[in-house]
Amino acid sequence: MSLFEEEIKDSHVPLAEKMRPVTLEEFAGQEHLVGEGKPISLMIENNEPVSMIFWGPPGVGKTTLALIIAKNVNADFIQLSAVSSGVKDVRDAIEKAGFNLKRFGKKTILFIDEIHRFNKAQQDSLLHCVEKGIIILIGATTENPSFEVIPPLLSRCRLYILEELGLKDFIKIISNTLSKAYKDFKIKFEDEKFLIAMSSGDARKLLNGIELSVKLSKPDKNGNYFITNNVLKEVFQTKYIKYDKKQEEHYNIISAFIKSIRGSDPDAAVYWLARMLKGGEDPKFIARRMIILASEDIGNADPYAITLAVSTFSAVNYIGMPEARIILSQCATYLAGCEKSNASYMAIESATGDVENQPDYDVPLHLRNAPTKLMKELGYHKGYKYAHDFDKHFVDQQYLPDELKNKIYYFPTELGREGKIKKRLNEIIPKKKR
Repeated sequence: MSLFEEEIKDSHVPLAEKMRPVTLEEFAGQEHLVGEGKPISLMIENNEPVSMIFWGPPGVGKTTLALIIAKNVNADFIQLSAVSSGVKDVRDAIEKAGFNLKRFGKKTILFIDEIHRFNKAQQDSLLHCVEKGIIILIGATTENPSFEVIPPLLSRCRLYILEELGLKDFIKIISNTLSKAYKDFKIKFEDEKFLIAMSSGDARKLLNGIELSVKLSKPDKNGNYFITNNVLKEVFQTKYIKYDKKQEEHYNIISAFIKSIRGSDPDAAVYWLARMLKGGEDPKFIARRMIILASEDIGNADPYAITLAVSTFSAVNYIGMPEARIILSQCATYLAGCEKSNASYMAIESATGDVENQPDYDVPLHLRNAPTKLMKELGYHKGYKYAHDFDKHFVDQQYLPDELKNKIYYFPTELGREGKIKKRLNEIIPKKKR
């Protein structure tokens, strides 16, 4: 009997640990890595493990996958947490790995959870032994390795992205759990999808929820359990908000939020804002979207809008939740109340279309820079009129290439500051051009 199988018999072991898969067949999700002919499967099949970084959200199987690899390539497994481990722990692990390799010819997998929490010196201490193959490093992180893992270490490892688990993956986990851990009971949930949604994409959270919900429920006279949604709410201690981050509802609600502001409805804007925040959306994501909207949908109709939106992002970054919700609400309601114009957006779209679909026309000679005598002799800069030398700091001259000299991209509306801009343009630019 293996150590893992002995642990399952221990009633004090949490359900999430009892149900930890030990083979790829039992593993749920990450088909792009563990499916037939995929990188992890081939690595195990060929018994050729390499150093790697697993990047993905919590509860998608990073630790489990590292354990499965170690078990199936017959490697010693050392696990460290970057939260509680230091350079000495790493050195001890490396020393043990070196001994295993020299004395027994056995590989050692050093698994470091939350490796992004290691500082540069701690990560530097891994470089030599990873490069020489003394250890096979598997680092797990929920943060972008490009920013959190030093480049020399990242270049020595393969990066594998673990995706959020899908509905079928959770159904597989629930089915396996009920058939193995609770095989002596008949357990039914009022709504399995509700249980899955409450787990927020985290398999560990799902299993902990199942375990506690069974303990809080009473069996009927036949010993069967029926776990209601109300019990699940008690277990997870949060109101269920239909908001699946990074999936369909995520895009539906942010779309409704943006359209509400664009449509000048502050009430709808704060409702969708509240839905997103209650569903666990990153407040900085919302703030970034409002910066884009302030330029795309308001523009010069109210130039202060983008200033406020950028300030909102900074404030949200400084303050954090829950107070950031007030700052986001202030910005959203202001933007909803602004006069609207997409003239700047339409201008760059139109200009981009010409850039992509027409030749790269030459810059008119009078607009060219002339830092050398030869360039001046070739006519560069000749005939250029300096606008500040003229009345109202304006002079009528051609700025576009000859082929586009009558092209108009920007059509300002009659709203707010843009209206003033349009009025000024009409005053100083000949009507034939506009």
